[in-house]
Amino acid sequence: MNETYLTVVGNVATRVEYRTTASGVPLARFRLASSVRRFDSQERSWSDVGTSFYTVWARRSLAENVASSVTVGEPVIVTGQFRLRESDRDGRHYVSAELSAHSVGHDLSRGTSAFVRVSSARRVLVESGHGDGGPEALPGTPEPAGALAEGKLPGQSAEP
Repeated sequence: MNETYLTVVGNVATRVEYRTTASGVPLARFRLASSVRRFDSQERSWSDVGTSFYTVWARRSLAENVASSVTVGEPVIVTGQFRLRESDRDGRHYVSAELSAHSVGHDLSRGTSAFVRVSSARRVLVESGHGDGGPEALPGTPEPAGALAEGKLPGQSAEP
């Protein structure tokens, strides 16, 4: 079957929603805003002509890495399978654009990023013998969504 693949450059418009499906597959979702900008030679300035929004879905290890690496407002590049979804709600017809992501990365033409390789062996959670006995991530395991917003780097503990 022929599929349509797109690469979209834009900004993360919503926080990443992360969950695990009933069958245990990690799943992440966020909205991506991609604006067309044009230079107006008479005004001698750039202006937004229009913005397209895409719902980006990531699965498995990509979902875990997106949840620990991507926050609202960051410039990203997403490549994936494109689909238009149609639905009817409240007597109205809606069409939404979705990307089933193959890869997601920061747009380095607009900033810098620090890459941390995560091996599948390090994703395993182990029981800690401290405090409440809850799970503790091994070094290199992706941090939960929002960890970067708190100023933590992936794999960085709260102590110096």
